[in-house]
Amino acid sequence: MRSCQLAFARPYPEVFLCAWLLLRCAHTESLEGSVLHKGDLSVRLGQAPGGWRPLRIDGADLAYRDEEHEGSVMFDVGCHRRDDDAPLGVLSGQLVIGTTERDILSEETEPFDGREALHTRMRAKLDGVPMQYDIYVLKKDGCTYDLVYVAPPARSPEGEPAFERFARGLHAETSRVGVGRASRAPLSDR
Repeated sequence: MRSCQLAFARPYPEVFLCAWLLLRCAHTESLEGSVLHKGDLSVRLGQAPGGWRPLRIDGADLAYRDEEHEGSVMFDVGCHRRDDDAPLGVLSGQLVIGTTERDILSEETEPFDGREALHTRMRAKLDGVPMQYDIYVLKKDGCTYDLVYVAPPARSPEGEPAFERFARGLHAETSRVGVGRASRAPLSDR
């Protein structure tokens, strides 16, 4: 298990990042513009807003700090893991392990990149600090995609539209050749 080396004087959403990353470890190979190349997988994401500061966190494919709204953004994709056959609700629940007093504001299955994703908005306490979460979990071609925005409840509604554009820009290119093998086929402009 990798250790998360984040230390903060006061609770920030990055604490959530650390706990989450311990559960979902992965490595980014390269990011070209808004296209992430991980092994043989290519994933296009929406453009990250200029105000989001990239974070380097061991175990995250992508992470950003939204200073203006005191929020954090995380993206992870993992393929062929033991829990990949779990229902979307279970996978979503794993992303908030360690939180208390969870209150689901909405939970809907929505069309997403040619499949269905579970979109959950919730409030929960992390180390006693109230936070609001906006979570998408998608399974596609043997891979699980997690997109998370977390911020204080008073600031989250202001930051969520940018996160929504970022998340909704997701498009994964995989090959149907071979069992679970992904293709490095170029992504067309969509």
